[in-house]
Amino acid sequence: MNQERPVASKVRKRFNEEFKRSVVDHWRHSDKSVVEVAKDFGISPWNLRDWARQYRPSAKPIDAPLPKTPEEMTRVTMHRDILKKTMGILSES
Repeated sequence: MNQERPVASKVRKRFNEEFKRSVVDHWRHSDKSVVEVAKDFGISPWNLRDWARQYRPSAKPIDAPLPKTPEEMTRVTMHRDILKKTMGILSES
């Protein structure tokens, strides 16, 4: 007696860019966790994380002006060096 079980098929939901951006914006401006916001909007937490990465604000525009004072240059150089050291440590793990 070989009984066939029905194959469950998942329907993939499609969301437009406006919806994605509004959910990410809501999450960024609320005190809720990723899971809570995802549940509120009926999406997967993984979707929300992906969208947040996709629509994150850029740190600086590419054509950002160079530091104007030696103090600014020192600070920027120090930040860069810290980031380089951190990346080196993380890549060793």
